[in-house]
Order: sequence, then C-alpha cells, then structure tokens
Amino acid sequence: MSRESEADLSGGALPGVLSEALHAELVAFRRDLHMHPELGNQEFRTTAAIKERLEKAGLRPRVLAVGTGLVCDIGGEAGGGGADGGVFALRADIDALPIPDTKSECPYRSTVPDRAHACGHDVHTTVVLGAGLVLAELHKQGLLPRPVRLIFQPAEEVLPGGAADIIECGVLDGVRRIVTVHCDPRVDVGRIGLRHGAVTSACDRLEIALDGPGGHTARPHLTTDLVTAAARVATDVPALVARRVDSRSGLAVTWGRIESGHAPNVIPQHAELSGTVRCLDLETWRQAPDIVHAAIDEVATMHRAKSEINYVRGVPPVVNDPVVTELLRDAMVARRGADSVEGTEQSLGGEDFSWYLEHVPGALARLGVRTPGERTVRDLHQGDFDADEYAIVVGVELFTAAAFLDAMSSGEA
Repeated sequence: MSRESEADLSGGALPGVLSEALHAELVAFRRDLHMHPELGNQEFRTTAAIKERLEKAGLRPRVLAVGTGLVCDIGGEAGGGGADGGVFALRADIDALPIPDTKSECPYRSTVPDRAHACGHDVHTTVVLGAGLVLAELHKQGLLPRPVRLIFQPAEEVLPGGAADIIECGVLDGVRRIVTVHCDPRVDVGRIGLRHGAVTSACDRLEIALDGPGGHTARPHLTTDLVTAAARVATDVPALVARRVDSRSGLAVTWGRIESGHAPNVIPQHAELSGTVRCLDLETWRQAPDIVHAAIDEVATMHRAKSEINYVRGVPPVVNDPVVTELLRDAMVARRGADSVEGTEQSLGGEDFSWYLEHVPGALARLGVRTPGERTVRDLHQGDFDADEYAIVVGVELFTAAAFLDAMSSGEA
C-alpha cells in the first residue's frame, strides 16, 4: 500500500487534497530548481519559473521591487486584505547556498559548480507553489473563504535576510497571519515539528581587526604581541560574554576564522577574527552588540592591541505565536492524525522569517523530510542534503488546511 493510501487524506470537511498528477508535476518542478540553484538576490531563473507556473494557473504574480522573488494574491483584490483586511500569507524562501552538491548518484544534483539547495529552499518553494495552485483552483470553484497571499522571498541566506527588504516593499500590507515551513532532516516525512515561542535563535556576524606595531619574536615585551592578543580575544571574549548575561539566554560567540602572520619569527602588525553571535532570547539579543563590544575592547586593551569591530546585525529569533502554532497543529491533525505532530527543540540556527513576526503573528513548522527507516544522518547546509519528496504532499496539505481553518476561526467559512 502506498503512503498516499495509508495516510488520512480526507481532511474531513476540508478541501484541497493534492492530486497525483499535481504531485508529479511539483516533484519535477522541485528537481528543476535543485538542478539550477541560485544565490540570494540572483534568483532570476527561479523567479521566472515560479511566475510562469502561477500565470498558467490564471494568477497575477508580481515580481518584487528588489528584482527577484514574487508576491501573488489568491482571492480578493491584489494587495488587499478582503472584507476585514485579513489575508493569510504563505512564505517560501527561494535562494540556494554557495557550497558544492556532493550527491554522487543523483539524477537531479546541482548543475552549477559550488551552488546547492542544501537547506531545502527548493522544497519550501515547491510547497508554497503547490498550495497556491490548489487554492487557486478552489477559488475558481468559489470555495476559498479568505484571501491568501503567496510570498516567494529572495536572499534568506544573506544577512540580515531578504525578508527585511521585501517587507519595506509592502508584502505584509493587509496580512493578518503568516506561516512557513523549514525542512528538518531529523523528522520523518509525514510529520511536522511544532513549538510555542522561540523556535530558532538570533544570529549575527562578527568581524574583528586587531592592529599593533609588530616586531621580532625575540622582543615581544617591546611591542604588541598581536598573535597572543588575538588568541586571548578568541578564548576570553566568549567566556566574558557568557558571564555577563543570564545563562538561560544562550548568548554565545563562536569563531569560524582566525588569521595573522606570515613568518615564525615575526610578530605581525595585523590579525583578523570572524565568527557568529547567537542568542536564544530576544531581549538579550537586543543588548548583544553592546555586551560583545565591551568584552572585545576590554581584552584588546589589556594586550595593547587596537581593535576595530564590525558587528553585522543578522536576524532575531523566530518566536512562534501560540494561536498560529495551534492553527498549524489543528491543520496537520485534520489531515494526518494526532501522531503526525511532534515537539521540536529551539534551534541555534537563524531564520529571517523572524522579521515578518516583528509585524504580524505567525509560526514556523519543521517539515519532516527524512524517509522512515533511513539510517544515513543528514544535516542542513551540507552538500549531500536531500529530501524525501513526499514532504511536498504533506506541506501542500498542511498549508491548504491551515488556510481554511484560519478562515473558519474568524467566522468566514
């Protein structure tokens, strides 16, 4: 028996079950995106492919003012919010990562060197596209009770995230609630992970330049021992930062690069460190730049090094609204039963969906993409990442059910 037959696809009174024909088309669409990944703000081919398919369905997608990505309304007037100004929005991110696709025996592996959809954005895009096509057909039949907006966002992987730019373009005008999914290779396909409150962490980028006069390693007392200064910044700053906030906030500085010097007997004049600042708590994240700056200045001054700090604000934590989180839970249970929803931990990864939640309530669900019984341990941002494509069916049905339950909860169904 197929998984389609085993699953409860009736959804009770909820319409919008994905047909086998559309599922096959969406799988092909996802594989095409996977073969042609594009980096943030360069997603021209991806944007064109989405636009063409939506227009074929009789919709009127609009390319965003930033040049890539689209927004598309189903029902109501374009850019409007229906009778009570309440649009239900579905968001997908469309960009890829600058890493090679290392899947050796995969017919749809990336054809672009050092580019890969290694975070599942091709799946996210296909899920929102599929939900849009199903909802558009229901709208033609007069069965869509509330307007729905599809948001295909560029540059999620580019700090501080493409969401901030397109929000300024007005994509949230009239939006009442917004939802998204993110692939989770630790969750079996056919299931989603949900959590009230913070589900991801804040993520900022930190770059430090240290300078000193340099000199001979035989006489470090006559100059600034810059390598030692860099080493102390690398070890002491994370410890100082962690001790200056509530440990439950999870504020952490982690280095990814340290570089200095060219010869074993020469104290260099310049050193560089770069890394990330992550934080579990929204309020502590707001204070993080001042805390980190103070710690760096303190250590650098102690070692007579001049410091220049470039603290790049990234994204705040994604904080799931409890009402919208329960809406997603109810939608998933309506489609696939109570066992299809599991809890999920707060991730230390960043996600720019958080910027939307600064303006409207919403929630992110972890979409299971692991084939049941699979023993290979995969992770996001790895060149061998792949997804069980049955997740597309699950995501489409989750979103269509959520759109209808949202309307019912406001008395419009």
